[in-house]
Amino acid sequence: MEPPGRSSKRRRSDSGELEAGESSPVAAEATEVPNPHPATPPSPSSPPSDEGGGGGGGVDYISGLPDAILGEIIALVSTRDAARVQTLASRWRHIWRAAPLNLDSRELLDADEALSGAVSRILADHPGPGLRFCIPSHIVRDRPAAVDAWLRSPALDSLQELDFWLGQSCWSRRELPASTFRFAATLRVATFSELDLLDAKVEALHFPQLTHLALQDVSMAKGSLHTMISSSSCPVLECLLLDNCYGCRRLRISSNSLRSIAVGVDMHIGKPRLKEVTIVNAPCLERFLHIKIDEPVNVSVIVAPKLETLGCLNDEIDSSRLVFGTTVLQGFLVVSLTTVVRSVKILALKSLYIKLDTVIGLMKCFPCLEKLYIKSCISGRAMNRWRRKHRDFIKCSDIHLKTIVLEQYRGIRSQVNFASFFLLNARELELMTLELESQDYSEEFVAEQHGMLQMEKRASRGARLHFTGKGCQRFLMHVKHIRDLSITDPFECRCYN
Repeated sequence: MEPPGRSSKRRRSDSGELEAGESSPVAAEATEVPNPHPATPPSPSSPPSDEGGGGGGGVDYISGLPDAILGEIIALVSTRDAARVQTLASRWRHIWRAAPLNLDSRELLDADEALSGAVSRILADHPGPGLRFCIPSHIVRDRPAAVDAWLRSPALDSLQELDFWLGQSCWSRRELPASTFRFAATLRVATFSELDLLDAKVEALHFPQLTHLALQDVSMAKGSLHTMISSSSCPVLECLLLDNCYGCRRLRISSNSLRSIAVGVDMHIGKPRLKEVTIVNAPCLERFLHIKIDEPVNVSVIVAPKLETLGCLNDEIDSSRLVFGTTVLQGFLVVSLTTVVRSVKILALKSLYIKLDTVIGLMKCFPCLEKLYIKSCISGRAMNRWRRKHRDFIKCSDIHLKTIVLEQYRGIRSQVNFASFFLLNARELELMTLELESQDYSEEFVAEQHGMLQMEKRASRGARLHFTGKGCQRFLMHVKHIRDLSITDPFECRCYN
């Protein structure tokens, strides 16, 4: 961070894209909409056909691979497909038993009794070691004896990923099974949901290889949470997800390894929940994410020189407070700007009514922004006129934005003024995406907007304007599992990839 100042100079079809250089918007070529159900690669049970094309039977190239490679393949495919390949030949059964076990109960039967029986049979039939074991949290709660026996099975020796995923929600909680701790030395990814983590057990834990940790609807005391995520307990932890944890109101984080943190809090009456996070020292931290907007979580950043991705900031209910040193933001309002934050490159905003004045204020705080996501409807109350009001900002500041995404675009005057500000002043802009409701999309609408946005006068000759009738299906960001925190840009839509 450094003192603020002058920046260094320098209506329904699927989807359509307008190239900025085209003179006729009507002639813009529609972009190809990615198939939302792409073909999946063949499983090991479907050998490739003969490349010679001689019309005869297919040649089984896969079975000719060494057992070690086949074992790696089996360990990566789904639990269901891994079971199916055993029917191909006796050799495949041998390979399945020799490969690390990947058991995800989400791919098995739904009924608890049938699910428990299937898990027991698989564990009994596999000698180990274990790679991944996933069961719903309510099974941990309702069938503790069975779960304890599963976790003690030799099939799960040297387990690398343990996932007690959020299943049937219930207020009752159970302690983390004691047999869980036998994997402490080998676990790399862990998700614990709807559990009580007690001080006595947590303080003795040490996860030397754990890189990803998710705690969802977990009750734990302040001391337990601090201990569990400390460098002494998790020396190589890179991704931390705290979703609806309670028992700890204030959390201070110091970690030399953390790269991504995500927090989210639902409204719970009478339960102490996380309200404040202080990043004391996180030299490798790159992403801090608010995955929910129901309740505010105040964030204070003391040392995080590599923090690049921030969001989703909101001011819809009670706005969160964000502090960088002596710079203070309350929701979107810059309360105090004594230092600018040049490390932040990606910013996402969520609001019912957002104004251009607000965004320009945030750009002064984060002058090196390259990607901006407006995940809300741009206010029609403010006309967002800018030519006179913000001419000093335009004259004295470089706008480094390369990508802008505006959701819920309808083409009303305030939205046109908002979008045209960036098209006419952002000299490094590469792509602006305007997400429409599908019923609003038409070639006539796109042509009209192309003229209203004055694309022929764009500041960046390489800028492209992309209209799409397919909005992102995720409410705020693409974070569904703890592994998703490794994604550089979690706000980029990947629904149709």
